[in-house]
Amino acid sequence: MDVFVDGVNNIVEAQQQVAQTYLSDGSVDDACPPLKALLHIMATGQYEGKDAHHPDIRAMFTREALLASTWYQQRLETKQQRDAALWERHCAYLQAFLAKETHQDVAERLDIAGKLQQAQDKLARIRTAAYLESLQGTIGADLLSVY
Repeated sequence: MDVFVDGVNNIVEAQQQVAQTYLSDGSVDDACPPLKALLHIMATGQYEGKDAHHPDIRAMFTREALLASTWYQQRLETKQQRDAALWERHCAYLQAFLAKETHQDVAERLDIAGKLQQAQDKLARIRTAAYLESLQGTIGADLLSVY
């Protein structure tokens, strides 16, 4: 039994050290709210004065709480911004293609002007509040990753 208890204590200490690393380097601030709370509890035993058994902490682990969080809203806004940037690049490429006199016959045959209009329409939709709302329930986009 002593060996078992020692093993469990070693695991707890290792987890505490790892969690403390997230707090020390500030990367805990990028975690979703329930994970942020869990890392604090693992490292220090509490989060905002509450331990893992507190109802407020447990409530953070619901889908509804996560979707209502500022962290999640920022992910959705980042996704919208990145989608808009992508479609801006598409539009710019199509406009540049249309501007080349040497490409006029191909542009006409491939209906590049029509495709540009479709891309501009898509970009306009992406920039709306309705598009942002349509992202609700998706994973959004990671604020830290760059494509």
